[in-house]
Amino acid sequence: MPDWTGIRDRAAERWADGRARLPEDADQRRRQLTRTGNAAYAAGLAALMAGDDPSEWLARAADAYRESFADAPPDSWGRPIGVVKARLIAGDMDAAADDARWALEAGAEGAATPIGRYAAALALLVLGRDHEARRVADELRIHDGFPTDVGDALAYVAAGDLVGYIEAIESVLDSFERRDEYLEDVPVADTVLAIQALARARGLEVELKSELLPP
Repeated sequence: MPDWTGIRDRAAERWADGRARLPEDADQRRRQLTRTGNAAYAAGLAALMAGDDPSEWLARAADAYRESFADAPPDSWGRPIGVVKARLIAGDMDAAADDARWALEAGAEGAATPIGRYAAALALLVLGRDHEARRVADELRIHDGFPTDVGDALAYVAAGDLVGYIEAIESVLDSFERRDEYLEDVPVADTVLAIQALARARGLEVELKSELLPP
């Protein structure tokens, strides 16, 4: 078993070091904010896996990602995705709704890239706009280069289809279990956790067991 407390503490140290050295230059600051966001996200996931409250660290991650988006290059949709996922995993649905509206106002729904459309699908689901979310998710399902099972899971959540959702989310989990690399080297199936939060909000209860998920 990983030393989750140790992983959390090391990630927390990286976050503190990064926040203490935020540069004035906009481009360098954006990069540093992204690094501190990643460190806080890692600390939150590790805290969750250790059985502790991850909300403070995940909130720090979301705030850093959101701040870094202002000076990011066009189509930097990974940041809004990180923001919304952090809120969902923390269980802060009010903040998730605020960030979802922000992502849509930034143009996620009209994005030309699949990663932008993914941000839109998450945001629409957070806001309960399931009909629109299903349309976006259906586009992702057939988009070359985007994980089909993630698109499937989002579409089935939007449709309230438990049977389809079970197969899709198990496939997403399996893809994480077959990975060799994880964000910040923290072996957690964070996408599964975020989508599961959306599913539970619709009464789609699926019990999953994995070393990559909290016990």
